[in-house]
Amino acid sequence: MVRAFNLLHFLSFFSLGVSGCLAVSFIVALFLGDEGVRPLALATVIAATVGLVLRIRQRSGTELTHREGILLVTVAWLVATFFGALPFYFSRHFSSFTDAFFESISGLTTTGATVLTNVEALPPSLLFWRCFTHWLGGMGIIVLGIAVLPLIGVGGMELYRAEFSGARSDKVRPRIAETAKALWKIYAVLTVTLYIALRLAGMGNLDAVCHSFSAMGTGGFSTRNASIEAFGSPVIELIIAFFMLLAGINFTLHYRLMVERRPSRFFRDVELRAYLFLIGGVTLIIAAELARWDLHSYPDALRFAFFQTVSIMTTGGFSSTDFESWPALAQFLLFAAMFAGGCTGSTAGGLKIARIVLLTRVVGREFRRLISPRAVFTVRLSADDRISERTVESLLNLVYLAFLVFFAASGLLTAVGVDFLTAITATAAAMFNIGPGLGQVGPTENFAHLPTFAKWVLCLCMLAGRLEFYTLLVLFVPAFWRK
Repeated sequence: MVRAFNLLHFLSFFSLGVSGCLAVSFIVALFLGDEGVRPLALATVIAATVGLVLRIRQRSGTELTHREGILLVTVAWLVATFFGALPFYFSRHFSSFTDAFFESISGLTTTGATVLTNVEALPPSLLFWRCFTHWLGGMGIIVLGIAVLPLIGVGGMELYRAEFSGARSDKVRPRIAETAKALWKIYAVLTVTLYIALRLAGMGNLDAVCHSFSAMGTGGFSTRNASIEAFGSPVIELIIAFFMLLAGINFTLHYRLMVERRPSRFFRDVELRAYLFLIGGVTLIIAAELARWDLHSYPDALRFAFFQTVSIMTTGGFSSTDFESWPALAQFLLFAAMFAGGCTGSTAGGLKIARIVLLTRVVGREFRRLISPRAVFTVRLSADDRISERTVESLLNLVYLAFLVFFAASGLLTAVGVDFLTAITATAAAMFNIGPGLGQVGPTENFAHLPTFAKWVLCLCMLAGRLEFYTLLVLFVPAFWRK
């Protein structure tokens, strides 16, 4: 049984947390003196007021049940999205609440799809808030909550299970709150390092801050209409690509490398090696295609191919060139990379590389069973990491759910008049939190022209993808609400 008052009590802290983040952007608006002051002030006051009203006193140490944890994760994301949309809605740059909500959920889920036709028309403070949502959503609002909840006498394990349902979780410390804090520190250090690198490469202060937020959150929101291409700097492209590459790696591996000084554990990781292998392989094939078609010299082809492959596979969503003009094979490889995504425990979306590796080994096991039907075979992610049958079953169910959502959402988009290529790539880009697709939502396009219904379908896809499908879709099962 879900206890409504218990959930409202916990949601009050998330509302107050979002109001604090909005307040940071409000201070930026005051400092810059731009037109974002009023929208950010109103949003901050509303979020803070709701948080204070929802706050209900309960005895310390109250634990969430499993069902409450699952429900709280979804509702917390929706609450954060609603408050995050208010500055956009109160500004003159968004014509409807649908557009404001779309932009907000795209930011917090680190998707990077936008309804803005002219990003550069936004005041700097709203550009800051827009990219800041990527940074907050990158590591996960719920993971941040896990670090905070124990301080107010609440355990966070159920939140952790709900946030990472179906994914391999590798805790680096015994207590999850300590783990979350350690990972946030690493996340912050990498963000500051990226900011310094971009400043040294010649990027302006606001541009460097915003792109640091977006790149480390693997989001894709930019301060420029032409994204990274607008800067015309190979150095900036390589810096951002390198840090997106880092953001797509499991952060527990960063912990082992940076804090525990255990590089051997870092480079022995099966998922990491597969991740780097796929990025390297796709980059070389695309570069060869671009050179073969005489679209670029080989050095430029390699540069563009590397940036775009990293951006798509890590679900970063930035663009350094119009890859819609690339040969069909190059576009196909980028489309396939949308499904793969980054590593588990990273800020990237997608199915995750560990799942791709595991699926490959499950298929390999079935072939071995056909050859030797009496033999017993186990599935291993690595030599000392045996995968249980329950995990394999959960993985297959997750993949089934992902493709079910993909086909259902694509069908709904085509039903309201969206062309086929746009429908399937927009759905994939939303589900796996990538941002740009192909067709009418390509790297030089936006989502503004889509029907209102299509935008809400894509909002649901973004949330479903970010919450690993199970967490959201289980709420539609009647048994979830029974005692």
